[in-house]
Amino acid sequence: MASQGAFKYTTKLKGARILVVGGTSGIGFCVAEAAVEHGARVIISGSNETKLSKAVDRLRASFAVLDQGLPPAEKGAPPTGTVCDLANEEALESNLESLLQFATSDGQSRLDHVVFTAGDPFEARKLQDVTAAHIARTYVVRATAPVVLAKLLVPRYIHRVPASSYTLTGGVNAEKPQDNWTVVAGFSAAVEGYARGLAVDLKPMRVNCVAPGAVHTEAFDHTPEEQRGPLLERFRQATTTGTVGCPEDLAEAYLYCMKDSFVTGSVIKSNGGRLLA
Repeated sequence: MASQGAFKYTTKLKGARILVVGGTSGIGFCVAEAAVEHGARVIISGSNETKLSKAVDRLRASFAVLDQGLPPAEKGAPPTGTVCDLANEEALESNLESLLQFATSDGQSRLDHVVFTAGDPFEARKLQDVTAAHIARTYVVRATAPVVLAKLLVPRYIHRVPASSYTLTGGVNAEKPQDNWTVVAGFSAAVEGYARGLAVDLKPMRVNCVAPGAVHTEAFDHTPEEQRGPLLERFRQATTTGTVGCPEDLAEAYLYCMKDSFVTGSVIKSNGGRLLA
C-alpha cells in the first residue's frame, strides 16, 4: 500500500498502484495525469492502440519532469498502458481478465485503486426509435463492463481494505435527463445503483460513482463544427455557473474518492449546478 511519508494530504496517493480504465482521453486521461502528479504508479487502458500509445507518451513526459532530480530510492515507475476492448460482449470477461493481469503483473502487485471512465459513442434516439438491441449495445461498455470488472477484482487483483477504492462514472442525466435521452438516463442511473451495491459486495474496500455534467472533452470533436458552438452554448445555459466542465476539474472528484478512505456508496456530483438551473 502507499506510504504517506512526512505529509498527510499531498502524498496520500504516492506509490499507490492505480488503474484507469478508459484513460487515453477526456476525464480518464486527466485522472491518470493527476495521479501521476501525485506520485502514483499509473496504468491506463483504451480500445485504440494509437490513442493509447500517445496517451502513455504524454503521461511519461509528465512523469519524467516530476521524477527528475529525485534520489534513486524515491524514483517511481513510469506510466504504462494496454489495449482492452470492452465493446465485444462475448470477449468482455476474458479481455478484462487480461487487463488485470497486465496491471498487476499477473496478481503479484495488487492494485490500490481502480477508476472506470471508459465510454463509447452513443446515439440518443427518440423513444419510438429505441430497440432492445440498441439498449443492450449502449449498456455494454458503460454499465455492464464495470460490474464484470468488479467481479474479477477480488480476491486476486486489488487490496481489499478500506484504503482501496473503485470509482465508477455515471452522469447528470440519471437525475435530469434531456429530451430523447431515456436510454442514457437509464445506464447512468444503473451505474449509480451498481456503485451502492458493489460498496456492499466488495466491502471493506470502497466503491463510489462520479456523476459529471456536460464536460468539454475530445468527444466534441466528432460534432460538426457548425453544431458544436450552439451545443456548448446550450450546455452553458443549462447550468448556474454558465460554464461547461473541464476534464481537469472533474479529475479532482476522482482523486477525492481515492483519498477519502471514509467515503463509499456515494455519488459525487460535478455538474455546474445543472440540477438547480
